[in-house]
Amino acid sequence: MANFSKSNVPQFSVEVYQNEYLPEGGREVNAIVTVTSTGGGTTGGVPLSGAAASPAHVPGQGPNAAVVIMVDCSGSMDYPPTKMRNARDATAAAIDTLRDGTSFAVVGGTHVAKEVYPGNGRLAVADAQTRAQAKGALRALSAGGGTAIGTWLRLADRLLGAADVQIRHGILLTDGRNEHEAPEDLRAALESCAGRFTCDARGVGTDWEVKEVTAIASALLGTADIVADPAGLAADFTQMMENAMGKEVADVALRLWTPVGVEIKFVKQVAPTVVDLTDRRTGAGPRAGDYPTGSWGDESRDYHVCVTVPQAGIGQEMLASRVSLVLPDPSGGAPQTLSQGLVRAVWTEDMVASTSINPQVAHYTGQVELAQVIQQGLDARKSGDFDGATAKLGRAVQLASVSGNEDTAKLLSKVVDVVDAATGTVRLKAKVADADEMTLETRSTKTVRVKK
Repeated sequence: MANFSKSNVPQFSVEVYQNEYLPEGGREVNAIVTVTSTGGGTTGGVPLSGAAASPAHVPGQGPNAAVVIMVDCSGSMDYPPTKMRNARDATAAAIDTLRDGTSFAVVGGTHVAKEVYPGNGRLAVADAQTRAQAKGALRALSAGGGTAIGTWLRLADRLLGAADVQIRHGILLTDGRNEHEAPEDLRAALESCAGRFTCDARGVGTDWEVKEVTAIASALLGTADIVADPAGLAADFTQMMENAMGKEVADVALRLWTPVGVEIKFVKQVAPTVVDLTDRRTGAGPRAGDYPTGSWGDESRDYHVCVTVPQAGIGQEMLASRVSLVLPDPSGGAPQTLSQGLVRAVWTEDMVASTSINPQVAHYTGQVELAQVIQQGLDARKSGDFDGATAKLGRAVQLASVSGNEDTAKLLSKVVDVVDAATGTVRLKAKVADADEMTLETRSTKTVRVKK
């Protein structure tokens, strides 16, 4: 483990968990990389220096953050009429949660995106007066029109891009499917916005498309969830905004350097949720690449790194990868290395050493499989393949039980009757509430950490 805690940087640590021993001819090396930040956010760590410093720690200045709240105002938000009222109340609660000095705006989304507050391509700065004005402007929100989420994201990007801040964040609420723009338009908007701001996405009710909402959150390194009962929106929005206000270190990248002959098979975030980062690599010099991790407060996350190494003889050892946490310099200078750890490979004839699987690697391999079989099982159920659905969801019950993922086990029990969790023996329920099925699908990527 390496931990850099100079007085002018936040305290990031990297811990590497792996079995470095390989049998003769072995080539695949797996490691779980735990990254922990205690340098910013809710407990008030030490700020970064220079252009990346967070003014939240500077007396007399406000937080170095901007937030845009995107509220679905399509016609379906009027069914029932309380849904629009709940959305207004939730947005007001989020505005109340903004720290003084945070830049913010509210966008109303239909088949077009409109600035609700403050308007004219600007962001307001949160204080008692602007909060009151913004909440007053929410009264003008009414339901009518279609849904084109890509236009909402592009407007949020323009507003956030004009802010001279480090933390840029969006909160997006929708209650329906993205029916008024082509799927490729939404994908293009997500590609355009990726790396420019993070975004939490919420689906309210049960008439929206889970894969659309989760794709938005995944692409923009945010969270996704369902609020089946609109009455729960205010509490959810308050919690989301509190989390956003706790972020004080932006654009941290996981940098992997590999020696000649080593190839990266995949890089995935595996806790607190599963997010595949493999295809998001950007070059960072000879044999190095950066994988985005978004914004950080006081928190810890786990990443699964898998590489293939050249074949080597018994007794040989090599550095398979160097994993660093880096922060780019906005002025184009050398990035700041916050912490780093090493992934090693050692070839041995000791069969016990070379065949044992590191508990962290085994656990998260199971958690990733758990997310996959839930998705496959629900897809099979929707398509009428009930035998396939039973097999996949039974495997999910088994994995959830073994890993101690009690939250997912409870969600699964609303979709299947569990006969024997240990063997994964289940029966599909004849009738499943839409909210229960959508909650399971939306939260399928949430993981639990290894039991100590």
